[in-house]
Amino acid sequence: MEAIGRTLMIGGIVLFLVGGGIYLSAKFGLPLRRLPGDIRIEGENFRFYFPLTSGILVSLILTLILNIVARLWKK
Repeated sequence: MEAIGRTLMIGGIVLFLVGGGIYLSAKFGLPLRRLPGDIRIEGENFRFYFPLTSGILVSLILTLILNIVARLWKK
């Protein structure tokens, strides 16, 4: 039970930090929605958006954060 509680607390902290980062990026006007490399196709009655570059960027940031947490967890 203790391990589940610890995991939930760490997950909550990570979600809080991600939410804070998104909030601050919106407040300072950082363009995280329309990065170069994101696919956007618009027609008369059709709109398609695939955030390819944004997804890769989020994946890299989460990988770095989780690697740091994993290394600290082992000590």
